[in-house]
Amino acid sequence: MKWALYDFKTAKEPWFDEAEKIYQKKIKPYAGFELIHLKTLTAGRDEAVLKKNFEAKVLLEKLSSDDYIILLDEKGKKYNSIEFSKLVSTIQESGKKRGVFIIGGAYGVNDEIKKCCQKTICLSDMTMNHLVAELMLLEQFYRALTIINRIPYHNK
Repeated sequence: MKWALYDFKTAKEPWFDEAEKIYQKKIKPYAGFELIHLKTLTAGRDEAVLKKNFEAKVLLEKLSSDDYIILLDEKGKKYNSIEFSKLVSTIQESGKKRGVFIIGGAYGVNDEIKKCCQKTICLSDMTMNHLVAELMLLEQFYRALTIINRIPYHNK
């Protein structure tokens, strides 16, 4: 199974680019994983609905019925690392061709995107910027793969 992460990254930070490369390299032996940074509209807070609808249109063009779609959202289910590894394993055995993580834009995602997701997960009760959320997901995804493959990285 292949995996992908779609997001609407607007900030560019050298530390993040380096960390992203490190985790892509770590994940590569265990899973095909693609990071796709999509472009969004430049819009103010008063145009949040317009921005979410634009982003939904862009995302829906990228998604397929063969995808198992996981939305990262503050209202999602919380998982510890072992539970998350079990979720990843279940998705790998689902018969879908691709597991897709979605990190919505600054204002989240619209209901159309929420309806097409099979799972919604929450990384933390704390609000974090998109770069930190993406890095946290990459680390937890790598950790899940090492748990599944019984690689001594996770200490429990």
